[in-house]
This record gives sequence, structure tokens and C-alpha cells, in this order.
Amino acid sequence: MKVLVTATNYTRYCSKGKKILTDAGLEVVENPHQRPYTSSELCRIISDIDAVVAGVDRWDEQIFSRASRLKVIARFGVGVDNIDLEAAKQYGIAVCNTPGVNSSAVAEQTAAFMLSLLRRIPELNQAVREGSWTRPMFHELKTRTVGFLGFGRIARCTAEMLRGFHPKMIAYDRYPDYAVSEKLGVKLVSADTLFRTADIISIHLPALEETKHFIRAETIRQMKTGVYIVNTARGSIVNEEDLAEALRSKKIAGYGTDVFEEEPVKKENPLFGFENCIAAPHVSAETYENCEMTSIVTAEAVLSALSKKEPENRIV
Repeated sequence: MKVLVTATNYTRYCSKGKKILTDAGLEVVENPHQRPYTSSELCRIISDIDAVVAGVDRWDEQIFSRASRLKVIARFGVGVDNIDLEAAKQYGIAVCNTPGVNSSAVAEQTAAFMLSLLRRIPELNQAVREGSWTRPMFHELKTRTVGFLGFGRIARCTAEMLRGFHPKMIAYDRYPDYAVSEKLGVKLVSADTLFRTADIISIHLPALEETKHFIRAETIRQMKTGVYIVNTARGSIVNEEDLAEALRSKKIAGYGTDVFEEEPVKKENPLFGFENCIAAPHVSAETYENCEMTSIVTAEAVLSALSKKEPENRIV
């Protein structure tokens, strides 16, 4: 049986997961590109694939209709917005993910964005290299209010990391867990209250139809002038045109993002006209530790599904 791995650099960073698959007698077909597969590429190779360890490629009915042997998709990560779950269910394809495994990695990147924005580190690094000796003033994180838009595993891990900096922390979540938030020193509030009072907004919402463009002109108007926004969730949550306009008007003091509405992002993206926009190419979870553990969890899920057992963290 064949396992297609569409996540990149599998042999290089995921040797333990790969060994689990090969020791079980499975043939591993790896992604030769440093990018996600296109739909046409997947359609050409999917016919004899029994299982997939999926990156962020798009999986839908067009591909499933050609995948007569496909039994399971194990998402190499948490978000499954790139997989048509209803279509997978109709074709009898199990889908599972790895919740909680990447929390620490993404939380570190989230905190790094916050500190880089507050201290203007990328901008000052470039200025010094160009011979400038500008010496701006900063606010300390302990005087700021951090607002978590969504308070799941990654947001909670970020809050735990930030406690040593002593900011005030608030959070909005559709399904609030008051016991966890109290333990972490985070006050749960409404979305409106968070927008009005947070100095730094950290986005941790899932990519759903109801969260598309949750950050847009209307919600930005509710925010403090001079707010910072960090997005390590999904690009679809932010209307990039509206956010670029808010950077232009200085309503937003800075934006740190690891995700975009279209990926790979084009250099013409309107956000790139502002030096206070810090960007990364969707690499928050790209740590040695996370890749190793995720490879193990996804490999075990694949073996379970192919053995007709219930895979861990099954969604459909």
C-alpha cells in the first residue's frame, strides 16, 4: 500500500514518522516540491494512493472521485479548512488531525511577533544596517492589554508564555472555559469588549464561513487607535485590503502575520507597502520538535485507519 505525504521535507525532518510507515511495509511517496501540490497534480497521482499525510493542499470531490483506494487523510497539523469534510465523508475517507501537538511552536511565534512589533525590531535592524541611529521609545508589555480572539490550545499556550511579562490578558471565545481562563489569569469578555480595550489583538480563530473577514473595516473601527494585531491562525480571517487601509491611516500601529488570504502570497500584496507589517511564510509550526511529533501522530493514525481501527483525533 502507498502513503502520499504532501507535507514538505518529510525525510529531512520526519524520520521517526516515516520509519513507522516503512517498518509497517508501506511505500511512502513524498512531495518533491517546496510548495503544496496543485489540484491537477494530485488528480494525476492519487489513483493508487491508500493514505495521505496532508499539508495545506486542497482536497475536494474532484480529487476524491479519482481516489478509489484512499482510506484516510491524516492532516499534518490542526486546521482542516483545506479538506472538504462532507465530500470525504461521502467517499468513506476518514479525516483526522493533530490537535495540541503544535501549540508550543505556534505560541512561540505569536509571542515573537508581539515583541517584534512592540519593539520595532525588524525596522530598527534595517535602519542600523543603513547607518541610521534612530532611538524611538516603547511601551513595556506589562503595561499593555493582550486580547486573544479565540482561546483554544494555542492561545492558552501563548497566555502561559506571556505571564512572565505581566500584561493584562483578556479573551473572547464562542465556547468559554472559565476554569482554564481563571487558572491562566485571563478574563473572558465579549468580542466587542476585546476590540475596544485590547492594545494587542492575537487571532486564534478557526477558518470557518462565519469567521471569514472577522477582522474588517467594521470591526477595526471598534478598536483602539494604535492597536497591534498578530495573526498566526488563518489568512481568511483578515480582510487584507481593509487592514492595509488601517495601517495607512495609522489606526493600526502594526501587523504581524504568518498567514495570508492567498498562499503563497504575491509580492504585490497591499500589506507589503508598510514597514510596520511583519510577515512570515506560514512557518509558525515549523520546528524540529513539532515536525517530529506530528509525523509520529499522523503515521500512527494512518496505520490505525489502514488496519480498520479508529484513528486518533478522527474528525469524519
